[in-house]
Amino acid sequence: MCGFAALYSYAADAPPASQDVLGAINQAMVRRGPDGEGLWMSGDRRVGLAHKRLAIIDLSADGAQPMMVETPQGRLHISFNGEIYNFRELRQQLEADGVRFVSNSDTEVLLHLYQRDGRAMVKSLRGMFAFAIWDEHRRGMLLARDGFGIKPLYYMDDGKTLSAASQVKALLAGLRALKRPRPDFDAAGHVGFFLFGSIPDPHTLYKDIRALPAGTTLWIDDKGPGQPETFFDITGTLATADKDASAVDLAEALRDSVRHHFVADVPVGVFLSSGLDSTTLVGLSSELQGAGLDTLTLGFEEFNGTANDEVPLAETVAASYATRHHTVRVAGKDFAADLDDLLDAMDQPSIDGVNTYFVAKAAAGAGLKVAISGLGGDELFAGYNSFTQIPALVGSLGAVPGIGGIGRILRTLTAPLGGSIVGPKTPGLLEYCSGYGDAYLLRRGLFMPWELPAVMDGDMAREGLATLNARQRLKECQAPLRAPKAKVAALEMAWYMRNQLLRDADWAGMAHGLEIRVPLVDVQLFSQLAGAIARGQGPDKQAMASTPAKPLPEQILRKPKSGFFVPVRDWLAGDEVQERGLRGWAKKVYQAQISV
Repeated sequence: MCGFAALYSYAADAPPASQDVLGAINQAMVRRGPDGEGLWMSGDRRVGLAHKRLAIIDLSADGAQPMMVETPQGRLHISFNGEIYNFRELRQQLEADGVRFVSNSDTEVLLHLYQRDGRAMVKSLRGMFAFAIWDEHRRGMLLARDGFGIKPLYYMDDGKTLSAASQVKALLAGLRALKRPRPDFDAAGHVGFFLFGSIPDPHTLYKDIRALPAGTTLWIDDKGPGQPETFFDITGTLATADKDASAVDLAEALRDSVRHHFVADVPVGVFLSSGLDSTTLVGLSSELQGAGLDTLTLGFEEFNGTANDEVPLAETVAASYATRHHTVRVAGKDFAADLDDLLDAMDQPSIDGVNTYFVAKAAAGAGLKVAISGLGGDELFAGYNSFTQIPALVGSLGAVPGIGGIGRILRTLTAPLGGSIVGPKTPGLLEYCSGYGDAYLLRRGLFMPWELPAVMDGDMAREGLATLNARQRLKECQAPLRAPKAKVAALEMAWYMRNQLLRDADWAGMAHGLEIRVPLVDVQLFSQLAGAIARGQGPDKQAMASTPAKPLPEQILRKPKSGFFVPVRDWLAGDEVQERGLRGWAKKVYQAQISV
């Protein structure tokens, strides 16, 4: 886990790549890599790679980046963020073909795998990754991002030079080093934030900075960037697997993913709440790692002694599996003290991530560099109430002919009343009930489309809604799927999980030099379960929770689904925010990020 940066002056009349600019981009990511840094420039000054290192695999200098290998065709250079969990198996294959390695790192495996398979290399990778490979022989650069988009990759192209990095704010630092103004705002990105509480890929706050879509590669040569090529897609995988009736041993599939996610040369801990996802992972991890596994629970002083307190049940689980447990409590005063730092570390605006920021800080304080999270369990095992609410809405009200048009008329007529009387989403209930995409927006939306002109510039809202085209994109995300649960799973994974949960895990973990791993967000595990999910027969949370050989404590198995609460509403009461709750927090986050 690190930060990476790349510059490529691909046009013949482009100015040389600037080492100062590359250094500025890299320095802006210092928190991502406290263990080392590196910078390489090509002899013709057309290409540069930089890296901030958090040493997890091969802690020696041999694992430092940017890394170069000599091949019969020419030199290959790489800067890479992430971890390849099956790198040892891939290394054995390459060694059988005669490849000789000089390090024990997964980074070197990537270079030799590229030499063997070219762009198709990504299909062999199990892990989370974002990287840039410079191919001296072909005079081109390959960018790649993992299938679920666990690791971020942003790029900017001015028509002559392409720059790429792990953070949007790092690319802005590069522009400042060039003494260039901040790019114009991307209306679609701003609208996306107010609709969803996070910015949907590939948009950012800025028109000229884009996210490389998850599960794609991008090739750049002297003709400029080509089109991203997709190698993994959530909806496509589910649609293809719809007729797959093969049985899966869920316990072994989960153990296999957990086993791979413990690949490291440093200790790996586990975040432990009182929910089924994290407790199941602790149970499985204890089987694989034995007693003494590091676990960590974040508690909130405001919840101490209440039903929302995660600590007592989490400590019961830790005792059951004989883990080396750490409990850390935070309070409103900690939030106030860290608020400026939290907003600075946040790379793109998000209404979430506060809990991850503090649990990552606690884990780093306990001496951990790597922690496993249960993120993704609700999406994979249909744990959210959206899996029942959305199909119920579409199947009842949505079945009425012409209901959408009637709803649109009613919403227009009730608009003068505002949301204070009937609630902000109620006017759209009939209009947004006829399809899964619309119902999902109604369920997950922070602000609804008709509210946007009141919370942001009206012209920007109209432009952003048209460009983002969220309703059509939500429709396309689940349209090829038949089973209601499969439709909701695709929406939750491709929108909420990817654009908010995974992105928050990245910036909030990296704020403290902590790598967060997510065994329940794993391409191989998902592919094994995709057939059952596509048919609406995927395993549920109880099936997942039954997989540890030593059963979870009965209190955990009987505990009703409650979600994970963060007392931001209470914390904001002492802040200058006028509007409390998520909407007030969203406005504060937004103002902080657009002022960067």
